[in-house]
Amino acid sequence: MYAVLSASRLMKAAEVREICSELRSNPTLLMALELAAKEELYRRLEKEKAAS
Repeated sequence: MYAVLSASRLMKAAEVREICSELRSNPTLLMALELAAKEELYRRLEKEKAAS
């Protein structure tokens, strides 16, 4: 499984490695983050559709 980590701020490499290792060791957390990101994406797509 591939994951994409998106940061809303600049982070040091050590911080990124720490977050990635935490996500790899906890697939439930990864799934929860993925579902939250997809939900936000679908909301934005619906808003764009409604605005068209």
